[in-house]
Amino acid sequence: MHVMGRIGFMGLGIALVGCLSGAPVFAGDKHDQHIADGSKIMITSPKDGDKVGDSFELKYKLVKASQGGHVHVYVDNEYQRGFHGTVKGLSKGEHRITIKAANKDHASVAATHTITVDVQ
Repeated sequence: MHVMGRIGFMGLGIALVGCLSGAPVFAGDKHDQHIADGSKIMITSPKDGDKVGDSFELKYKLVKASQGGHVHVYVDNEYQRGFHGTVKGLSKGEHRITIKAANKDHASVAATHTITVDVQ
C-alpha cells in the first residue's frame, strides 16, 4: 500500500507538469516584449509619439536573462555604434528608435522595443 501511494503521487506530479508545459506563452505588447528565457526590454523615455529636440536622452529598462545581456540602439534602422545614452543631431521630422537585447557575442535576441519620436 505504501508503494502505491508513491506511484499515485508521482502520477499526479507528471500530470501537473504535463498541463503546465502545454500552457501557451504569450508575447507582451510592443512596449514589453519577452523572449523564451525571460529577457524583456522597454524604452521608458521618451514615450512613443513624443515631440523631442534634435538631441535627447534615451532611457530604457532591460531585464536580463540567460541571453539578453546588453542593448543595441538603432535610429531609423541604423545601428548606433558606441551609444552612451544620448541620441544626438537628428533632423526635424519623425524618427524610429529601436532597442534590441543582445547576447555576449553581440547577436540580437528576440526582446525588442520600438518607438517613433517627432523631432521639432
